Amino acid sequence: MQLVVARIGRAHGIKGEVTVEVRTDEPELRLAPGAVLATDPASAGPLTIETGRVHSGRLLLRFEGVKDRTGAEALRNILLIAEIDPEELPEGEDEYYDHQLMDLDVVTVDGTEVGRITEISHLPSQDLFIVERPDGSEVMIPFVEEIVTEIDLAEQRAVIAPPPGLIDDRAEIASARDESSAGEESPSREES
Repeated sequence: MQLVVARIGRAHGIKGEVTVEVRTDEPELRLAPGAVLATDPASAGPLTIETGRVHSGRLLLRFEGVKDRTGAEALRNILLIAEIDPEELPEGEDEYYDHQLMDLDVVTVDGTEVGRITEISHLPSQDLFIVERPDGSEVMIPFVEEIVTEIDLAEQRAVIAPPPGLIDDRAEIASARDESSAGEESPSREES
């Protein structure tokens, strides 16, 4: 099975290094010197990592055969793809590869069917499950511990505890006013 582990960014310096946008939780494993990675587009690879280092919070890689800025610039926006065993699991206890989560049935804690995960969107702030509902509509579920309470790979399901309004239109409206003043008008400031 193939897994996208990074996207090549800008050239860095004049000796063939590039910045990479890391797309794996295990960069030390997938993007280590000596790793041979397939590419998208395939015509650009395979690429073998020669060196890697962190500079100002960004991972910089140099590939075998790429010795100058021109060669590095030619690699921009290429996806780096690692071949992994489909049975391999991430190192962390509560970590999952996208392929493990795809097609899981999504149910609420009380057993109500929500739908099936059809896509996983990786945003800077959090990941989202795109869930296709039985009627064909889609709902987005933030993949955070407070909402996704359980992932059961053996049963092929994700259990969620959605806040009101996430998967239905029955959102609770919070008000700072108490019920007794609900019908009263609030005082306004008169202009002078």
